[in-house]
Amino acid sequence: MPIERLMVPGQLEPVSHYTHVVRAGDWIWLSGMVGMRADGTIPDDTVEQFQIALDAIDTCLRAAGGRPDQVVKVQVFMTDIAERGRINPVRQRYFGEHRPASTLVEVSALVDPRMKVEIEAVAYTGP
Repeated sequence: MPIERLMVPGQLEPVSHYTHVVRAGDWIWLSGMVGMRADGTIPDDTVEQFQIALDAIDTCLRAAGGRPDQVVKVQVFMTDIAERGRINPVRQRYFGEHRPASTLVEVSALVDPRMKVEIEAVAYTGP
């Protein structure tokens, strides 16, 4: 099975040696996406950052031929887990009835000290 590594136009340039998306057969792995806009600005609000990151996940997922209902696992990293309840409505709108397996953890910091949230995901596009 061939492995495709995709750099998705319009997405932030990776800060290290990785690609936005890897697809191998029916599986899609999405690198961690953060709440930084394409112009490099980062909103102060965690919910805004989460929405930006989730939009990036969606763009990269679709670039690899996937859809939100095919996401089987999500990992969310937050610098303040007390804000978890604030991001839940955004998650619910995006995934709807297709709830993925999920892990949410608090971390001491992300790659930029202004960042409050990062999301990564795995999707399965097979039968």
